[in-house]
Amino acid sequence: MFSIHGHEHAVNLLNRALAARHLHHAYLISGPNHIGKTTLAIQIAQAINCENIEPPCQHCQSCLRIHNGLHADVVRIGLTFIDEAQQNIPIDSIRELKRSASLKPYEGRVRVYVIEEAERLSIPAMNALLKTLEEPPPDTILILLTSDASSLPATIVSRCMQLILKPLPISSVEYILQKQYDFGADESRELARLSRGCIGWALKSIENPEPLASLHQKLERIANVCESEIASRFAYSDDLARRFQRDRNEARNELYLWLSWWRDILLINQGHRSEILHSSWEQTLGKLSGKVTNEELVSWVHTIMKTIEALEHNANPRLALEVMMLDLPIVQATNTTSSKS
Repeated sequence: MFSIHGHEHAVNLLNRALAARHLHHAYLISGPNHIGKTTLAIQIAQAINCENIEPPCQHCQSCLRIHNGLHADVVRIGLTFIDEAQQNIPIDSIRELKRSASLKPYEGRVRVYVIEEAERLSIPAMNALLKTLEEPPPDTILILLTSDASSLPATIVSRCMQLILKPLPISSVEYILQKQYDFGADESRELARLSRGCIGWALKSIENPEPLASLHQKLERIANVCESEIASRFAYSDDLARRFQRDRNEARNELYLWLSWWRDILLINQGHRSEILHSSWEQTLGKLSGKVTNEELVSWVHTIMKTIEALEHNANPRLALEVMMLDLPIVQATNTTSSKS
């Protein structure tokens, strides 16, 4: 059976399709980063090729080989295929997919191709993939993963069965961390809030402290930018623009981090400290909250949202982010260095 936290609608749909032996030839799984897209895709591949009665059993030889990336008929096309110069998945990867898909499965019943970050497919690669979706090879299933389905051509989206994964309730993430992973109550509460319902992020933060450390580094820089002069703000916007060109998702997530930062300040201004997201930064947030009005906060939040929208419509990243920095409320620096409480 499928073993994934939440996403009951997608799991129920897949279970019905498996029972009826009527799986779609292509699936598009969309949702935020660390929501479980790759986990679900791998379990679909396991279910299709599972050797036991209730697939995916996750312990038969086929399931284990797929989990370990050793199965000849399950191919993941992702970051290793990306053209470093163009930061996209080149057409050669789809040509190889078409070539191998024309062959019969080698060790399983069905060939499964998982295309990670499908929004990074180059235009020629998307066109080649579209032809494959229009005339799917027998015994082949394609699974496209994306954090932004709207960035894919409608012609590709329309030829896939869509599975939309939504963030879990924060309370559910907190419960899972405590009951299934024996994590402390306070730590579970903070991680659940920071995960924004993306259980994968929370679990990775338990196994590896690097994501949480990276998050705090970004928050520290945001705190410093809030109290900096225009030259420092422009230096930050230039750096973020460069990162946006390398990795749109990473830069987009940092802008959403700005939104969550100012949301917390607004909550503090309105007397709702217990609801802030970045609880370990409460002291710094409290200092900033006394230096900006609610009107400035709301205006700045709207500016960030407009910037995100402009970047999604291919505005010049450096120009858009510089304009955003110009609109940042003027916050007088304190004598002490900003830090976590």
